[in-house]
Amino acid sequence: MNRKKTWGYVGPKKMKPKVPDSVKAKLTEQVEDLIENVIKPKHIKPPPPAQDFNYLADVYAKWYRNYFYFCATYNSPGPNAITPSFETKFARLEYAGDNQFNLAYMRHTGQWWEIYQNLSIQACLKSIIEEPHFIP
Repeated sequence: MNRKKTWGYVGPKKMKPKVPDSVKAKLTEQVEDLIENVIKPKHIKPPPPAQDFNYLADVYAKWYRNYFYFCATYNSPGPNAITPSFETKFARLEYAGDNQFNLAYMRHTGQWWEIYQNLSIQACLKSIIEEPHFIP
């Protein structure tokens, strides 16, 4: 059976809402406070005495388009390290409109896994603090 392929109209592309500057500023301020007062004291420890293992050195956050990422920097002090440090993202908030966000974490497969949709900023930050998916 030889079917002929044809082009078809799919419809307009669904546009993602633009993040208002006020939402960006509010989220950035709350996250910086959360990182400095909760996440860093809880997860960043002094370097281990055995210099063969990676260890968490810093946690920070940044915007990229409609996404707000929680990132971690790890130091690699071992003699066989490819680089002295590397960065990884461990949580992502996607702006969904109306001051709501979709919350995802980075799986071990290297893919984002969205587990919550349409949460407020406070609900997202509470989940990041309390749930094991979001440990840097």
